[in-house]
Amino acid sequence: MIWLWLSAAFMVTTAGVHSIMGYRRLIVPLLRTREGPLADPIARRIVDFAWHATSVLMMISAAAVAWPGTPQGLLVVIGSGWLAAGLFDAAYTKGRHIAWPALCGAGILALIGALA
Repeated sequence: MIWLWLSAAFMVTTAGVHSIMGYRRLIVPLLRTREGPLADPIARRIVDFAWHATSVLMMISAAAVAWPGTPQGLLVVIGSGWLAAGLFDAAYTKGRHIAWPALCGAGILALIGALA
């Protein structure tokens, strides 16, 4: 059970850093450009919403992982998804994006918890 709680902690931390730091360092400067598709106010609102919705979905994953009685199959799916996202992120950014270790860690811990 401790593995699942550790996984959830990684997920919540990742969601918080994503929502705050990523928003400040990436989304705010992007939305200020107001060029191309981002010239449209609705497009800027959708990007803003989607950024934070991703963080909310990360927190929902954390809740599902930590929830008592979550089926093992669902834990495996969630853990595999986080691990796959981390590995893809590491490969795609050549290890330069800071999130890949946290994504992989959350996934590995969820898989250990599911299979222990």
